Amino acid sequence: MRAIKRLFFFSVCVVCILSCTSVARKDVLYVYLTNSSKFVLLPPEGIEQAMDMAQFLSAEFRGQNYFLNSWVKANENAIEMIFFNELGASIGELSYRNGTVSFSSTIFPSSVIKSFKPEYVIADFQLCFYDPVLLGISLKDCGLVLETKDHSRRILDGNKVIVEIKKTENTVELVNHLRKYAYTLEGDFHGIR
Repeated sequence: MRAIKRLFFFSVCVVCILSCTSVARKDVLYVYLTNSSKFVLLPPEGIEQAMDMAQFLSAEFRGQNYFLNSWVKANENAIEMIFFNELGASIGELSYRNGTVSFSSTIFPSSVIKSFKPEYVIADFQLCFYDPVLLGISLKDCGLVLETKDHSRRILDGNKVIVEIKKTENTVELVNHLRKYAYTLEGDFHGIR
């Protein structure tokens, strides 16, 4: 009888262990804000205020200037961005929902799409528009500090400013001093500061 109880107990343990290994794991999405600071993307519900608007993006990266129009819809369920050229034709779509980020485009070659990391766009968006309390906790977890003052945000690594964000009613400017890029979003940000 004792052998049967042990066999039953052992069988139950094996079933429990095997059933645990079959549970799908959800990958944690993150970006490196510095070479050693891993910033885990916050869920969509961390947005400070929902938005559904047209925006004009001008960016400077590696000495090149880029200009795009976009439609941004962001709320507690998802962040969705559709990018357009000057003629209004779609050149790409970026989405962050259910813990996944995706980018698609019929304009850019697949080699460019494979090398593009859309998580960095989502991270910059979160740095600009997410609740500063949640953002501050997340940045502290990766060894960085968030300072906020008069519609401005600064992210520091020790005493060094790595990202500066300035908001007005019509613009949001982000400068990444560490990665050496900057962009300006133009839109109706009244009430989203």
